[in-house]
Amino acid sequence: MTVAQGLPHSQARSRAARHGGNRLRAPFPLRCGALLIDYIALVSLVVLGTLVSRMLGGGGRAAGSSAETAGLMLAIIMALLNLVVLPAFTGLTLGKWATGLRIERTDGGKVGIGRALLRHFIGYPLSFALLGIGFLIAVVSVHGRGLHDIIAGTVVVREGSI
Repeated sequence: MTVAQGLPHSQARSRAARHGGNRLRAPFPLRCGALLIDYIALVSLVVLGTLVSRMLGGGGRAAGSSAETAGLMLAIIMALLNLVVLPAFTGLTLGKWATGLRIERTDGGKVGIGRALLRHFIGYPLSFALLGIGFLIAVVSVHGRGLHDIIAGTVVVREGSI
């Protein structure tokens, strides 16, 4: 099995030549920034829906609740698109794209829907439930993998590395 499995042979060879055959580990602060961008995008939709509902309802909850519900529904749809669909097919979320990082399987392949669901909706909550220790594992891990990465069999690398 090759390191650059799933890539066209010429693309795999050029990436290997650029980085000496090694994947470039994503720095922990950059990973934190990517996560922050992802969650700011989600929370901003909820906040926007709440603000619109307050403006439409004059501060009352009943009159503007449809706008608030719409904001929550948009946030759920965006969470599924940003945290599952995009990583499954491209290895990117909005935050990863903005910070130049990419999620991939440990063998270099695409993440896929199942792994993305497992990583974001099982691994992340478990990492939070352990008081953040699941995330801090990425700091001390040789390969920079957090608990959510270990559970899903993924690794976060700098864009452009194998």
